[in-house]
Amino acid sequence: MIEFLVLLVIGLAAGLIAGLMGVGGGIIFTPVLYFLFDEAGVQNPVLWTIASGLFCTFVAAGGSAIRQYVQNNFYLREGLILGFLGVIGITIGKLVLTSAFYDREQFVVFFSLMLLYASFMMFRRGNDQKLEEDRDYKNMGLKESLVTGGIGGFVASLAGVGGGGIMVPIMNLFYKQPFRKAVSVSQLAMVIMVFSGWFQLGIMDVSTTGISDYTFGYVDFGAALPMSIGGLVGGFGGALLNQRINRKFLQWGFSLLAVVMASRLLWSIL
Repeated sequence: MIEFLVLLVIGLAAGLIAGLMGVGGGIIFTPVLYFLFDEAGVQNPVLWTIASGLFCTFVAAGGSAIRQYVQNNFYLREGLILGFLGVIGITIGKLVLTSAFYDREQFVVFFSLMLLYASFMMFRRGNDQKLEEDRDYKNMGLKESLVTGGIGGFVASLAGVGGGGIMVPIMNLFYKQPFRKAVSVSQLAMVIMVFSGWFQLGIMDVSTTGISDYTFGYVDFGAALPMSIGGLVGGFGGALLNQRINRKFLQWGFSLLAVVMASRLLWSIL
């Protein structure tokens, strides 16, 4: 019970940060889960981290998609197409993830680079307060969705995140989609993509154990579920507070947090 409450509080904090910063929860959940599995001495901590992190992100993305629907910023057709095409990237990424090549060091380096990329993009957005909502709300084609979903899904499999940090810039910068629309489409797509990711890792034969008795393949529900619940509640609270704090300071704060997390991860393999 104590462990459940601790993980619930961690999830609340992670969700609050994610909601405040306007980012996906995976970039917060995954480092926390990795530290938990690694410190507990679990074998194959990377697989346990990514599978459990994808489950947390699945719950968080579902909550975010509901928020987008309530706010009348919802694109069902494009989100579904992007999500189903993103499953291709998820599946290819899973083949790399479960290979002998992809181990603890590769995961830490890859995820740290993801954090530093997110830090740079968020700092850049914090300095650029120009709005891009004058762009046309044109439909995305199959080719655009395949490229965006394929890359986003591949990254999601290797890093245990939703892929939104990659898909949103691709849609916004390369395919000239409005930022608000890109965020909404990616959130719905992540529900499908990330479900595929954690389910594929859940049906694998596992010879090791996680940190709890409630597991499905490499998904440790004992660790992921309380964090997911906390993250869902914290995300709604963070989204409300987000409107009351200067966005520039929030984005700069996330940039600093991402650099600190990346440094801590890299320190663990030195």
